[in-house]
Amino acid sequence: HWCVRRDGHEVGETKLRRIYAQEGLSVRRRRRRRLKAVARRPMTTPTQPGQRWSIDFVHDQLSDGRRIRVFAAVDDFSRENVVMKVGTSLTGSDVAIALMRAFRDHGIPKALTLDNGPEFTSEFFQKWAARFGIELQFIEPGKPMQNAFAESFNGRFRDECLNVHWFDSLGQARHLINGSAVHNNSNSGGVIKKLVADKLPHDQI
Repeated sequence: HWCVRRDGHEVGETKLRRIYAQEGLSVRRRRRRRLKAVARRPMTTPTQPGQRWSIDFVHDQLSDGRRIRVFAAVDDFSRENVVMKVGTSLTGSDVAIALMRAFRDHGIPKALTLDNGPEFTSEFFQKWAARFGIELQFIEPGKPMQNAFAESFNGRFRDECLNVHWFDSLGQARHLINGSAVHNNSNSGGVIKKLVADKLPHDQI
């Protein structure tokens, strides 16, 4: 209204608003995406393996510029990497399949600590977790350090594997990541834990 008056047009503000709306000149406000309502509880320290796993994604790219994602899960008590899955795009169902394979070797955790990514907040993933009786402990948006165990592992994994290798193909990335080992300095004695990765190519799932 001020700009119109400045240009010498005498018009009331109410009439200007009406014309503005009739002509469809209003700029749509971008609605903020609402996250699923999930109760957030203070994080407790696990007292034995299998009580809680922390899960997250690590991003990298191939030599041709194609982006890849690595899904990783860490046992919060032992600091052991229990899942490592590599793909160009990973959905909530891919994450569920990778976790179920880990259940055979490590058992089913009581809880998962995770961020608010679409793979984790999807209806499929939440129903899948409920079917196995797994509590999903979502961190607050914008506070990745609430998923500290995953962040710590991701940093070591990037320094000791991703930053060391130059991947020419997805197959090579899977091979090198599957055969890598990460020094687990959080465990007493600095035990080296072998990365656990599934053997099936992503396109066969």
